[in-house]
Amino acid sequence: MLKMSDEFLRRSERDAEVLLGKAAQRLARSEEPGDALERALAAGTDRMFVCDSPVGEVYAAASSAGVRSIGRAASPGEFARRYRERFGRLLSWGTDAKSSDLARRLAAALAEGRGPVPIDLSGATPFARRVLETVRGIPRGEVRPYAWVAREVGSPGASRAVGSVMARNPVPLLVPCHRVVRNDGTTGQYAFGAGLKVGLLEGEGVPVRELARAPYLATPTTGIFCYATCPNARRIKPENRRPFRSARAARKAGYRPCRVCRPGE
Repeated sequence: MLKMSDEFLRRSERDAEVLLGKAAQRLARSEEPGDALERALAAGTDRMFVCDSPVGEVYAAASSAGVRSIGRAASPGEFARRYRERFGRLLSWGTDAKSSDLARRLAAALAEGRGPVPIDLSGATPFARRVLETVRGIPRGEVRPYAWVAREVGSPGASRAVGSVMARNPVPLLVPCHRVVRNDGTTGQYAFGAGLKVGLLEGEGVPVRELARAPYLATPTTGIFCYATCPNARRIKPENRRPFRSARAARKAGYRPCRVCRPGE
Protein backbone atom coordinates (compact mmCIF):
# COMPACT_ATOMS: atom_id res chain seq x y z
CA MET A 1 0.00 0.00 0.00
CA LEU A 2 1.46 3.38 -1.03
CA LYS A 3 1.94 5.95 1.71
CA MET A 4 2.51 9.64 0.96
CA SER A 5 1.29 11.90 3.76
CA ASP A 6 1.20 15.69 3.27
CA GLU A 7 3.74 16.15 6.05
CA PHE A 8 6.06 13.56 4.52
CA LEU A 9 5.69 15.19 1.11
CA ARG A 10 6.57 18.65 2.43
CA ARG A 11 9.57 17.29 4.30
CA SER A 12 10.79 15.42 1.21
CA GLU A 13 10.46 18.49 -0.99
CA ARG A 14 12.45 20.54 1.52
CA ASP A 15 15.16 17.87 1.61
CA ALA A 16 15.38 17.90 -2.19
CA GLU A 17 15.68 21.70 -2.20
CA VAL A 18 18.50 21.52 0.34
CA LEU A 19 20.37 18.96 -1.77
CA LEU A 20 19.99 21.09 -4.87
CA GLY A 21 21.11 24.17 -2.98
CA LYS A 22 24.24 22.47 -1.66
CA ALA A 23 25.12 21.21 -5.12
CA ALA A 24 24.69 24.68 -6.49
CA GLN A 25 26.94 26.14 -3.79
CA ARG A 26 29.71 23.71 -4.68
CA LEU A 27 29.42 24.55 -8.36
CA ALA A 28 29.33 28.27 -7.62
CA ARG A 29 32.90 28.17 -6.34
CA SER A 30 34.12 27.83 -9.92
CA GLU A 31 31.21 29.32 -11.92
CA GLU A 32 28.98 32.32 -12.13
CA PRO A 33 26.35 31.95 -9.37
CA GLY A 34 23.48 32.29 -11.85
CA ASP A 35 24.60 29.16 -13.73
CA ALA A 36 25.22 26.92 -10.70
CA LEU A 37 21.70 25.67 -9.99
CA GLU A 38 21.04 25.14 -13.70
CA ARG A 39 24.17 23.01 -13.96
CA ALA A 40 23.14 21.02 -10.87
CA LEU A 41 19.76 20.25 -12.39
CA ALA A 42 21.30 19.36 -15.74
CA ALA A 43 23.48 16.76 -13.98
CA GLY A 44 20.34 14.71 -13.44
CA THR A 45 17.42 14.61 -11.03
CA ASP A 46 15.60 11.33 -10.44
CA ARG A 47 12.34 10.75 -8.60
CA MET A 48 11.85 9.24 -5.17
CA PHE A 49 8.87 7.86 -3.30
CA VAL A 50 8.07 5.57 -0.38
CA CYS A 51 6.02 2.38 -0.26
CA ASP A 52 5.32 -0.64 1.90
CA SER A 53 7.22 -3.88 1.41
CA PRO A 54 7.65 -7.26 3.12
CA VAL A 55 10.47 -5.71 5.18
CA GLY A 56 8.49 -2.61 6.14
CA GLU A 57 8.43 0.85 4.64
CA VAL A 58 11.17 1.45 2.08
CA TYR A 59 12.32 4.34 -0.07
CA ALA A 60 12.69 3.91 -3.80
CA ALA A 61 14.29 6.02 -6.50
CA ALA A 62 13.68 5.83 -10.23
CA SER A 63 15.26 7.28 -13.33
CA SER A 64 13.39 7.65 -16.61
CA ALA A 65 14.41 4.04 -17.39
CA GLY A 66 13.06 2.43 -14.22
CA VAL A 67 13.64 1.77 -10.52
CA ARG A 68 17.27 2.32 -9.67
CA SER A 69 17.43 1.97 -5.90
CA ILE A 70 15.43 0.54 -2.99
CA GLY A 71 16.46 0.89 0.63
CA ARG A 72 15.65 1.87 4.15
CA ALA A 73 16.80 5.11 5.75
CA ALA A 74 16.12 7.28 8.79
CA SER A 75 14.83 10.10 6.56
CA PRO A 76 14.25 11.06 2.93
CA GLY A 77 17.35 13.24 3.13
CA GLU A 78 19.54 10.35 4.23
CA PHE A 79 18.27 8.16 1.40
CA ALA A 80 18.81 10.99 -1.11
CA ARG A 81 22.35 11.56 0.17
CA ARG A 82 23.29 7.89 -0.19
CA TYR A 83 21.73 7.84 -3.64
CA ARG A 84 23.71 10.87 -4.73
CA GLU A 85 26.95 9.36 -3.41
CA ARG A 86 26.39 6.08 -5.26
CA PHE A 87 24.82 7.22 -8.52
CA GLY A 88 25.95 10.85 -8.78
CA ARG A 89 22.39 12.07 -9.28
CA LEU A 90 20.01 14.22 -7.27
CA LEU A 91 16.54 13.22 -6.12
CA SER A 92 13.26 15.09 -6.02
CA TRP A 93 9.92 13.89 -4.73
CA GLY A 94 7.92 12.22 -7.51
CA THR A 95 4.48 13.85 -7.54
CA ASP A 96 3.60 13.41 -11.23
CA ALA A 97 1.19 10.78 -12.53
CA LYS A 98 4.01 8.62 -13.93
CA SER A 99 5.76 8.51 -10.56
CA SER A 100 2.53 7.67 -8.72
CA ASP A 101 1.77 4.84 -11.15
CA LEU A 102 5.28 3.42 -10.79
CA ALA A 103 5.04 3.64 -6.99
CA ARG A 104 1.78 1.68 -6.99
CA ARG A 105 3.20 -0.97 -9.30
CA LEU A 106 6.33 -1.26 -7.19
CA ALA A 107 4.33 -1.66 -3.98
CA ALA A 108 2.30 -4.48 -5.59
CA ALA A 109 5.42 -6.18 -6.93
CA LEU A 110 7.17 -6.04 -3.55
CA ALA A 111 4.16 -7.24 -1.58
CA GLU A 112 2.76 -9.86 -3.92
CA GLY A 113 5.57 -10.67 -6.33
CA ARG A 114 3.49 -9.72 -9.34
CA GLY A 115 3.48 -7.15 -12.09
CA PRO A 116 6.37 -6.09 -14.34
CA VAL A 117 8.37 -3.20 -12.94
CA PRO A 118 11.18 -1.69 -15.04
CA ILE A 119 14.62 -1.70 -13.43
CA ASP A 120 17.48 0.60 -14.35
CA LEU A 121 20.79 -1.27 -13.98
CA SER A 122 22.75 1.15 -16.14
CA GLY A 123 25.04 1.98 -13.23
CA ALA A 124 26.19 -1.63 -12.82
CA THR A 125 29.24 -3.25 -14.40
CA PRO A 126 28.58 -5.82 -17.16
CA PHE A 127 29.36 -8.66 -14.72
CA ALA A 128 27.11 -7.22 -12.01
CA ARG A 129 24.32 -6.70 -14.52
CA ARG A 130 24.49 -10.34 -15.64
CA VAL A 131 24.40 -11.47 -12.01
CA LEU A 132 21.45 -9.25 -11.10
CA GLU A 133 19.46 -10.24 -14.19
CA THR A 134 20.10 -13.93 -13.47
CA VAL A 135 19.04 -13.60 -9.83
CA ARG A 136 15.91 -11.75 -10.86
CA GLY A 137 14.81 -14.92 -12.64
CA ILE A 138 14.95 -17.16 -9.54
CA PRO A 139 11.30 -18.14 -8.93
CA ARG A 140 9.45 -17.30 -5.74
CA GLY A 141 9.78 -20.10 -3.20
CA GLU A 142 13.06 -21.38 -4.66
CA VAL A 143 16.70 -20.71 -3.84
CA ARG A 144 20.01 -21.08 -5.64
CA PRO A 145 23.56 -21.05 -4.24
CA TYR A 146 26.22 -18.51 -5.15
CA ALA A 147 28.07 -21.13 -7.19
CA TRP A 148 24.98 -21.68 -9.35
CA VAL A 149 24.70 -17.97 -10.12
CA ALA A 150 28.40 -17.81 -10.97
CA ARG A 151 28.05 -20.72 -13.37
CA GLU A 152 24.91 -19.31 -14.98
CA VAL A 153 26.63 -16.00 -15.80
CA GLY A 154 29.59 -17.79 -17.36
CA SER A 155 32.09 -17.33 -14.52
CA PRO A 156 32.41 -20.67 -12.69
CA GLY A 157 34.32 -20.29 -9.47
CA ALA A 158 33.33 -16.64 -9.03
CA SER A 159 31.12 -17.29 -6.00
CA ARG A 160 32.79 -14.55 -3.96
CA ALA A 161 32.35 -12.02 -6.73
CA VAL A 162 28.67 -12.97 -6.91
CA GLY A 163 28.43 -12.45 -3.15
CA SER A 164 29.92 -8.97 -3.52
CA VAL A 165 27.31 -8.09 -6.15
CA MET A 166 24.56 -9.37 -3.88
CA ALA A 167 25.86 -7.24 -1.00
CA ARG A 168 25.54 -4.15 -3.19
CA ASN A 169 22.29 -5.09 -4.92
CA PRO A 170 20.71 -1.67 -5.60
CA VAL A 171 17.16 -3.02 -5.82
CA PRO A 172 16.69 -5.77 -3.21
CA LEU A 173 13.31 -7.52 -3.32
CA LEU A 174 12.88 -6.60 -7.00
CA VAL A 175 16.09 -8.51 -7.68
CA PRO A 176 15.46 -11.17 -4.99
CA CYS A 177 18.97 -11.63 -3.61
CA HIS A 178 17.36 -13.18 -0.51
CA ARG A 179 16.86 -16.27 -2.71
CA VAL A 180 20.62 -16.70 -3.11
CA VAL A 181 22.09 -18.84 -0.33
CA ARG A 182 25.45 -20.23 0.62
CA ASN A 183 26.69 -23.28 -1.22
CA ASP A 184 26.06 -25.45 1.86
CA GLY A 185 22.38 -24.47 1.96
CA THR A 186 22.58 -22.03 4.89
CA THR A 187 20.97 -18.66 4.27
CA GLY A 188 23.90 -16.30 4.90
CA GLN A 189 23.78 -12.52 5.20
CA TYR A 190 21.32 -10.01 3.78
CA ALA A 191 21.16 -6.24 3.27
CA PHE A 192 18.09 -5.96 5.51
CA GLY A 193 19.42 -8.42 8.09
CA ALA A 194 19.91 -12.19 8.27
CA GLY A 195 16.72 -12.64 10.30
CA LEU A 196 14.61 -10.88 7.69
CA LYS A 197 16.15 -13.06 5.00
CA VAL A 198 14.98 -16.17 6.83
CA GLY A 199 11.54 -14.61 7.30
CA LEU A 200 11.23 -13.74 3.62
CA LEU A 201 12.20 -17.25 2.54
CA GLU A 202 9.89 -18.95 5.02
CA GLY A 203 7.10 -16.63 3.90
CA GLU A 204 7.62 -17.97 0.38
CA GLY A 205 7.42 -21.54 1.63
CA VAL A 206 11.14 -22.35 1.66
CA PRO A 207 11.96 -24.98 4.34
CA VAL A 208 15.01 -23.12 5.64
CA ARG A 209 16.04 -25.61 8.33
CA GLU A 210 15.66 -28.64 6.10
CA LEU A 211 17.57 -26.85 3.35
CA ALA A 212 20.56 -26.32 5.63
CA ARG A 213 20.62 -30.05 6.40
CA ALA A 214 20.17 -31.26 2.82
CA PRO A 215 20.38 -28.69 -0.02
CA TYR A 216 19.85 -31.45 -2.61
CA LEU A 217 17.24 -34.16 -3.00
CA ALA A 218 17.33 -37.19 -5.31
CA THR A 219 14.99 -40.03 -6.10
CA PRO A 220 15.82 -43.54 -7.36
CA THR A 221 12.52 -43.49 -9.27
CA THR A 222 13.94 -41.18 -11.94
CA GLY A 223 17.63 -41.22 -11.04
CA ILE A 224 17.61 -37.41 -10.88
CA PHE A 225 18.77 -35.00 -8.17
CA CYS A 226 17.58 -31.41 -7.71
CA TYR A 227 17.95 -28.42 -5.46
CA ALA A 228 15.63 -29.09 -2.55
CA THR A 229 13.34 -26.18 -3.51
CA CYS A 230 12.95 -27.23 -7.15
CA PRO A 231 9.33 -28.04 -8.09
CA ASN A 232 10.50 -31.50 -9.20
CA ALA A 233 12.07 -32.13 -5.78
CA ARG A 234 8.87 -31.15 -4.02
CA ARG A 235 6.96 -33.74 -5.98
CA ILE A 236 9.16 -36.58 -4.74
CA LYS A 237 7.27 -38.78 -2.29
CA PRO A 238 8.81 -38.68 1.21
CA GLU A 239 9.67 -42.37 1.12
CA ASN A 240 11.59 -41.89 -2.16
CA ARG A 241 13.66 -38.86 -1.10
CA ARG A 242 17.42 -39.25 -0.88
CA PRO A 243 19.05 -36.19 0.76
CA PHE A 244 22.54 -35.03 -0.17
CA ARG A 245 24.81 -32.35 1.23
CA SER A 246 26.41 -31.62 -2.14
CA ALA A 247 25.86 -32.09 -5.85
CA ARG A 248 29.16 -33.93 -5.99
CA ALA A 249 27.90 -36.52 -3.54
CA ALA A 250 24.70 -36.97 -5.53
CA ARG A 251 26.65 -37.47 -8.75
CA LYS A 252 28.97 -39.91 -7.05
CA ALA A 253 25.92 -41.90 -5.93
CA GLY A 254 24.89 -42.22 -9.57
CA TYR A 255 22.26 -39.50 -9.90
CA ARG A 256 22.12 -37.06 -12.81
CA PRO A 257 21.20 -33.36 -12.48
CA CYS A 258 17.69 -32.06 -13.01
CA ARG A 259 17.21 -30.15 -16.27
CA VAL A 260 14.86 -27.67 -14.64
CA CYS A 261 16.94 -26.34 -11.74
CA ARG A 262 20.34 -27.40 -13.21
CA PRO A 263 22.14 -28.21 -9.95
CA GLY A 264 25.89 -28.53 -9.94
CA GLU A 265 29.10 -27.39 -8.32
